[in-house]
Amino acid sequence: MSSSSPPPAFAPEPARIDRALLLLTALAFVVRAIYLLLEPVCGPTGDEPSWIALGIHELGRPRRGLDPFRVKFIFYPPLYPYFIAVLYRTFGTLAAVQWVQAAAGSLLVPAVGRAGERAFGRRAGLLAAGLVVVYPDLVWFSVRFWSETLFMVFLWWAIERTLRADAARSARVAAVAGLLFGLAALTRELALYLAPIAGLWLLRPGLEGRWRPSRQVLRNVSALGLGLVLCVAPWTLRNALVFKAFIPVSTMGGLNLWQGNTRTLNHLQIYEILEGVDGPVAQDRYTKRMAWESIRDRQPRWIFEKLGAQMPQFWRAGSEIADQMIWREACGPLSIRTRVLLEVVTITPWILLLGPFLLGLARVRWNAAGGFLLTLLVAYNMAHIVALATTRYRLPVVPVVFIVAAALVVGLRTGSLHPMRGWRVGLLAALLVAALFTLAPGLPELEVWGLLAGR
Repeated sequence: MSSSSPPPAFAPEPARIDRALLLLTALAFVVRAIYLLLEPVCGPTGDEPSWIALGIHELGRPRRGLDPFRVKFIFYPPLYPYFIAVLYRTFGTLAAVQWVQAAAGSLLVPAVGRAGERAFGRRAGLLAAGLVVVYPDLVWFSVRFWSETLFMVFLWWAIERTLRADAARSARVAAVAGLLFGLAALTRELALYLAPIAGLWLLRPGLEGRWRPSRQVLRNVSALGLGLVLCVAPWTLRNALVFKAFIPVSTMGGLNLWQGNTRTLNHLQIYEILEGVDGPVAQDRYTKRMAWESIRDRQPRWIFEKLGAQMPQFWRAGSEIADQMIWREACGPLSIRTRVLLEVVTITPWILLLGPFLLGLARVRWNAAGGFLLTLLVAYNMAHIVALATTRYRLPVVPVVFIVAAALVVGLRTGSLHPMRGWRVGLLAALLVAALFTLAPGLPELEVWGLLAGR
């Protein structure tokens, strides 16, 4: 295809892709079920004890039940603790939480597949969905007690419904997208700040005259916003009644913002300081005030310092599985051979995907849906640069990497890519330099690197 050829039309083929995605979804559950059955005995680690305690001990107390006005937690978003509590109270075992979560995690497959289809066509969507089936971190998180799995399912179905609402000009579908963004926000508050990006994106089509959106476009945007508000507002009202303050979802964001911007305190010292501040609302206000003071004091170099510190943490050659099993010894001490094998299995897929992702950024033919996905990736990345970044935090946007990499692979086969010349060469060179900059700091931490370096 010549460089002057128009971009290919990525028309969805619902009947065909639905059957394929159904099979991939079933396969995803089988993979997660097998892992759950074969997983070695590992203790809860990281945030897992907190989520379990909230679900079993805070919400699981017989006299309190699930009444949101009788429980006092505000630091953590509510949906995942309620998810644990309802299943535990119903079945009396945490194994039920793992099985239901494994099934729920499988639903990420069709969401990513449909979003990929909207952006780059059926084949790219199916290939990206296939990567969701087997990607190690997604399989591991699906049976662990972290909120990542539910958050990703809600977020990606919200993305898929937003793309569908735009294509179908449907306010009803846009309202569903808003509800799903709300559920994602009640699982992790960051989704509350991604939803406006979806609303702005829905404003693009149907513009009349001097940038006046059509009535249908305004209905879609209004429906998305209404769905979001209707979902989140009850918990915001609960926070106002219980804590006498306006807290949309939780107070976790303020602490993360302070931790990510102070240069003089570690997280243990921050916790010690907060013990002297009376009450969660006062602590939230204090952390936000200290965070903004730190940001102000670091101007004008602040954003450059944050890019240098957090970008390598977000994109580095690492995996939460390796971090938890090797460094936190979630499954007990591991031999050198086991640690190396674990790193190879969990980190190699990420490194192998980054190559086609970077080349895809320079060569694939972008449409509005693809631009929306890329915008979400950049916004999500920047949010964690401003606050805190880890390999775990990048997981919700890893499917964007899958989709772009899949689009490159499909484009190489169909000849639909842009030719690699002109400014695209410069863009790819800049992306490769940025990738080396972000990957290099984490390499010396790996056991594999130590072996290769002769340590």
